Formats: sequence, structure tokens, C-alpha cells
Amino acid sequence: MWARKRTIAIVLSAVAFAGAGWLFYRHANDRSLPEGLIQANGRIEGDHVVVSPKIANRIAELRVREGDAVVAGQVLAMMDDSQAGARVRQLASAAGAAQAQLDAAKSAYNVLKKEVPNGIAVAEAGLSRARNNDAKAQASTQQAAREAERARMLVERHFVDAQRAEQAALVLTAAKADERSAQDATRQAEKQLADARLGWDRLKAKEAEIVALDAQLAQARAALEEARSVLDDLAIKAPSAGVVITRFRDKGEVLGAGSPIFDIVDLDKLYLNVYVPETLIGKVRLNLPARIYTDTFPDTPFPATVKMISSRAEFTPKEVQTQDERTKLTYGVKLYLDKNPDHRLTPGLPADAVIRWKEGVEWTRPRW
Repeated sequence: MWARKRTIAIVLSAVAFAGAGWLFYRHANDRSLPEGLIQANGRIEGDHVVVSPKIANRIAELRVREGDAVVAGQVLAMMDDSQAGARVRQLASAAGAAQAQLDAAKSAYNVLKKEVPNGIAVAEAGLSRARNNDAKAQASTQQAAREAERARMLVERHFVDAQRAEQAALVLTAAKADERSAQDATRQAEKQLADARLGWDRLKAKEAEIVALDAQLAQARAALEEARSVLDDLAIKAPSAGVVITRFRDKGEVLGAGSPIFDIVDLDKLYLNVYVPETLIGKVRLNLPARIYTDTFPDTPFPATVKMISSRAEFTPKEVQTQDERTKLTYGVKLYLDKNPDHRLTPGLPADAVIRWKEGVEWTRPRW
């Protein structure tokens, strides 16, 4: 009797075990994906960007905290700008003064450019008139000299009285005085023409002055631009859109150049880091398409692409070589999101993925 009951118990246990095995097998088959698809899971991660100041300074203001979403170009922190601001104002004033000097030199040059040719033309005309007057005065003197000589001879011959000779001598004296005046006027006109022609030298000197002032202005502007660049660098900006993962510093701390202030993850370069068993890794290739599913957006698959496949297995020591243990080896695979619309996905979200290694296979949600 006891043996019979024992036999029945063994049979029932075997049936129960077989039923459980069949249910597990059926459930496992229900969870498997069609041939050509591989499912995996992991957490969404992203490329990190460390934000640092270019120059050593003190933190004057911090505008974001850990977990804040930021956009490209957003000011995250302000370094102390009191000295840099004063330097910019000083150099701006110097550049303004240099510009004023250059403008004045150009204005004077433009005046000279008109006055010099006009002055030379006027001086040449005056010299021409003076020379004509000088020539006329010389001719008058010569004529008066001839008249005086003739009157003297007539007086000696008693053809005319002495008064006629005296009058001719007076006329000669006046003519000589006019000739001297004409000669003085000619010399004065020649000097005026020479002075007018020196205007070309003044014009060339003014051109050289303008070149020098222009170089000074360029140097002042370059110094101002450099100072403004330094001032602009004191506003620490986000290089790209992302989320602040870590804030390393506090307000008032003095930092060296390159010291990290924030760690930001770029929301446009997110990826899902998953692990694929050794038995399936041979089917995974770079640039294979994939789809990522999250609990946050269960009805929205996000397209992705295989961009990295680890060359070595993980989670198992290298010395383990048994067939049983080798089947437990896994390889890291990174699935980069093709797009992150409205930056809905953020680092840290758990997600499932389906990788399609055979073309034409219809996409299916993960089955866990």
C-alpha cells in the first residue's frame, strides 16, 4: 500500500514538473522575437561636456543648478568682470581718441588737397604779373634813360633850355624807382610761389601722418577687441543644449583656467547602452537600425542606429573558458538616437531596444 502511494506521488511529481517545464518553454517562446530581431535593455546616457572658464578668475554668479535644462549659448555663470570691464572702457576711450585724431588729420588733408593746387595757381599767376610789370618797368627805365640822354645833348648844343634836361632826369629817376619796386614784387612773387609749392611737401607729410594714425587706430581697436573678448569669455555659456548633471563649484570660488564648473549632457547626442549575449553578438553590425522604447512614452518608438560594439566581453573574468560560462558573456553595444524630438528623452531613463539585423523583418515591441 505504501509502495503504491509512493509510486503515485512520484508520477504526479513528474507530471507536475513536465507541465511546469512546458509552461516555461511556452512562455519563453512567447517572449522571443521573430528571426532577424534582437531585444536588449539598458539606460539612456549621453555625451558629457565639461564647461570651464578660459582664464583664471572668481565666480561672481551661478545661474543654473543640477538638473536644469539649458540651451546652446545660455549664460550659466558669470566670472568677476570688474577689471575686465574697466579695461574695455579704457581702451574704448583710447580708440575713440585715435579715431578723432585720424578724422582731424583726414579733414586737414582734404583742405590741403584743395588749397595747395589753388595756392600754386594763384602764386604762378601773381609771378607772371610781377614779371610782366618788371619787364614794363625795365622798358620804361630804358626809355626814360634814352630821353634823359637826348635832353642832355640838346642842352649842351643849346637847342633846349636846361629845364628840359632836368625834367627828363626826374622822369628817369622815377622810372628807376618803379623798376626797383617791380623787381621787389617779382622776388616776392617768386618767394610766394616757392612757399606754395612747399604745400606738396606738407600734403605728403599729412599723408604719412594719416598712415601712422590709421595704424595706431587699428592697434587700439585690436586691443579693444581683445579686451572685449576677454570680457565676453567671463560669461560662461552652454556649448550645446543639454541637462546640467553636476555643478562642481560655488559662488565666490577662485578658479584656474580650465577648472570645471558644470558637467552637461548633450540632449541631441543621447544613446542607449545595452548588452547583447555572446550567442547573438555575431549578428550585430555597425549602422544597423534599432528602435528604443521607454515607459515614459510607451507608444512612441525612437529610431536609433548601432554606432559602437565592444570588442571584449564584460561581466565575466577573462580566464573563464568553459562552454557553460562562455554562454553568459555579454558585449556592450551603443545605440545612438537618430533624433530626440523636443528633447523628450533625458539621461538616466531605463529603456528597451530592438535591433534589426535582417532586412524586411517587421518591427515588434520588446517582449520581457
